[in-house]
Amino acid sequence: MKLSLSIFFFMLSGSNLFAQKSQDPLVKGKASFYADWFNGRLTANGEYFSQEKYTAAHMTLPFGTWLEVTNLDNQKSVYLRINDRGPYVKGRIIDLSKAAAKAIGNLDQGIFNVEIRLVNSRDLMILPLYFLIKKKSVPLRQRSSYLDFNLITP
Repeated sequence: MKLSLSIFFFMLSGSNLFAQKSQDPLVKGKASFYADWFNGRLTANGEYFSQEKYTAAHMTLPFGTWLEVTNLDNQKSVYLRINDRGPYVKGRIIDLSKAAAKAIGNLDQGIFNVEIRLVNSRDLMILPLYFLIKKKSVPLRQRSSYLDFNLITP
């Protein structure tokens, strides 16, 4: 009994359940944001892209990874989720949705100096619940076809 109990506590303490958020930046570099014509298109993980969600594109991080992106010029931060691949422009490390870019800086800048940190699932519990709830959004192309078929009668 003592052996199994000690093994249980050893495994529990060795897991990342109690891990703190890493204070070391994953990477520093330049970030940009998606153009408006990407809105409603499929992302690499199969969901529809929305400029209103806090999402981003990264070349190597797994889909669903949560990041904290901090603008190094004004120290504003935003939490977002990786759902696409990119950016495909040399010298940039991440592409942000317009909502995420607006949260950390002025959209007129276009490119931001950022620092990226991985966020543990435990740290996400401090975020407001409405931020984590997925909203059902109909892509623009589907909305326009709905209007064509249901509102315009021959």
